[in-house]
Amino acid sequence: MSESGREPLRIGILGAARITERSLVVPARAGGHRLVAVAARDRSRAEAFAETHGVERVLGSYAELLADPEVEVVYNPLANGLHGPWNLAALTAGKHVLSEKPSASNAAEAVEVREAATTSGAVFMEAFHYLFHPVTRRLHELLASGELGELRHVEAMVAIPAPEATDPRWSLPLAGGALMDLGCYGLHALRMLAPWAGGAPRLRSARAGERAGAPGVDEWLDAELEYPGGATGAARCHMAYDRLEMSIRLTGGLGEVTVPNFVLPQTDDRVVIRTGDGERTERLGTRSSYTYQLEAFAARVREGAPLPLGPDDAVTTMRLIDACYEAAGLGPRPRTTAG
Repeated sequence: MSESGREPLRIGILGAARITERSLVVPARAGGHRLVAVAARDRSRAEAFAETHGVERVLGSYAELLADPEVEVVYNPLANGLHGPWNLAALTAGKHVLSEKPSASNAAEAVEVREAATTSGAVFMEAFHYLFHPVTRRLHELLASGELGELRHVEAMVAIPAPEATDPRWSLPLAGGALMDLGCYGLHALRMLAPWAGGAPRLRSARAGERAGAPGVDEWLDAELEYPGGATGAARCHMAYDRLEMSIRLTGGLGEVTVPNFVLPQTDDRVVIRTGDGERTERLGTRSSYTYQLEAFAARVREGAPLPLGPDDAVTTMRLIDACYEAAGLGPRPRTTAG
């Protein structure tokens, strides 16, 4: 049994992505879940991954993994353009799916993923893990309590130094770009403030800069939004920045709150609050946001517990991403055929 007392999840992993160790392997160990199988395009990579991380079996293909009756949950950390096709395939095979963000290459494909989840009855969740950490919950509590006053402005910045030129995040056919890889966090975080801003934000404008040598791929993108209640928002992202930055700042009529790293709060769990009474810093814990996420996902699969994320949320986020690309003159990402 898992640490929670419920039956462990039986998880199959698509690919041997580096992120999987922190995003799934460590949380699965913490929760007592089974890593049943892994498949990768290069079998030797899958074998090395399995040996390093204690995965029970190596399978010969993604399709073989989806057909395995012992696999009940599929984790999809593939390149962005392969999220949609393999999410569809996994749901069609009747598997529950935890997919890295974004859920698809564009909104039309995200709708297909939603339809497949509805038809199959399986649990589908886009892995916006930050939402499950106490740091994010505290931001929402501060708005709900009225300590900051009425929300006036929110600004998120998610930026990293440039990946290698051969990285799939620079590939338009694989649905690459700064907004897809990074800016989706900022847009999602701004969307989640809707209960305290009179409703969901709408896009006012967006501008972007293309990556040299990668036409159509955004190196950076800035989006300006507004809420029905009058507050404004900015979601900025940059995939060739001079440093890592993943901050968010909420400004209200009575004060403001800043989180230095809302995307990976386990690396910096500070919540800095400034009001007329002065400044204070709260620390909300360095337990991994990925661990909180997998616990919530397991509770949904095993007990039907509610989740703040699902196929509808994924479609709404993807529509906003598409709108940003359209407004910036780049257009939505093309869909990729599963191979």
